[in-house]
Amino acid sequence: MHNKSSLLISLFIFITFSALNSYAQVAQDSTTEFKPKGNLWGYVFGDVDYKAKADTVGNNLGSPGRGGNQYSKLPENARMFQMRRVYLGYNYDLSAKFSAEILFAAEDDITQGSGNLVAPGDMLSDNKFAPYLKLANIRWKNIFKGSDLVFGQVATPAFPLLSESVWGYRSIERTVSDIRRTPSFDQGVTLQGHFDENANFGYNIMVGNGTGAKPSNYVFMWFYGDIWAKFMDKKLIIDLYQDYQKIDWTAIEDGKTGAFHHDRNMTKLFVAYTVPKFTIGVEAFMNTLMGDVQENSATKTYYRTTIATAVSAYARGRVYKDKLGFFARYDNFDPSHKIGDITGDKRIISYAPLTSQYDPTTKEQFITFGLDYTPFLNVHVMPNLWLNTYECALPASDYFLNSKGSDAKGTDAVIRLTVYYLFGKKEGVRF
Repeated sequence: MHNKSSLLISLFIFITFSALNSYAQVAQDSTTEFKPKGNLWGYVFGDVDYKAKADTVGNNLGSPGRGGNQYSKLPENARMFQMRRVYLGYNYDLSAKFSAEILFAAEDDITQGSGNLVAPGDMLSDNKFAPYLKLANIRWKNIFKGSDLVFGQVATPAFPLLSESVWGYRSIERTVSDIRRTPSFDQGVTLQGHFDENANFGYNIMVGNGTGAKPSNYVFMWFYGDIWAKFMDKKLIIDLYQDYQKIDWTAIEDGKTGAFHHDRNMTKLFVAYTVPKFTIGVEAFMNTLMGDVQENSATKTYYRTTIATAVSAYARGRVYKDKLGFFARYDNFDPSHKIGDITGDKRIISYAPLTSQYDPTTKEQFITFGLDYTPFLNVHVMPNLWLNTYECALPASDYFLNSKGSDAKGTDAVIRLTVYYLFGKKEGVRF
């Protein structure tokens, strides 16, 4: 993998210097005066929430409730007004060839703690809502025909260009892979573009830190790749995504600890059919996490590989003109495909997943549906139901169950009125 990463970085360097030469020649011939311009924009979404039902079954780490979403571990009958995302961005065209982007975000997507002691993710020490720098990058447009080079903190190839925009309801829930914390933004360099004049076939490749908004403290980088195609006058969209990250890579140091070879790679396929009146889409992934479960016997530590799969299907469309729409979605998440390798060794007395979003002992199913009322352009009022169910993946005879029981099921159910509004920027096709 080291040779591959060196090759990819060398490719970016070659492209950059080639474009520098070509751009210098174009600049000499340009006589059109360009006037720099910028645009301030933002959007907000939040809810009036009522948690009608709460999961109370502890996961294998012993905490009350399962899951890692904004409603996980909140108590039943919780009522709240909640701003789940606030964006403030600025886009600036420096020249005909260069543009810059900056975005500050405050997002309440991750709950921490247990019981009634639950704190949202983006909080200061005094529990006030806090923004952070989510995007800051510069784009070299048309570095060569049909392609842009973007450097800085950027949106990754995993979501924004197709799957998230076609789903169109980030204000209701993230995409199925975003829920599992595949980075939607990262610090790095990306090359994105299309192969043909009509932009029916394109690509997006990136090398990044894999740490989102945080400075990197890893030795290894995250590699992203995405290719897409649009057919039938761009009504049918097919998108194939692949990523890879080497996380830890240590040899055997003593007789008590096995070699710790820890990496992950995801393959994701997205297919959608979209017309102005309705859209249907399916997104599916398989994520292989090598060495992601740590097991302990009385004398030694082992690392096991897990495989997780997920399928997400959704539909959205119009009910009445551009004033009333609907949306519905179902996700099935199964991280338990190699559970037997983890629990089958009777020497093991304890184990723990290193990636909490991929605990192989718990399957999840997610359902949401609702209406989208648009009283005014770029303002949406959406009554909806948010429902996530959990099921133990361990067999009834497994000794790891202890007192949990193989039929341990639970549900987080939230009734919401979601409000979303956008300013300073044209909204994409909604229905």
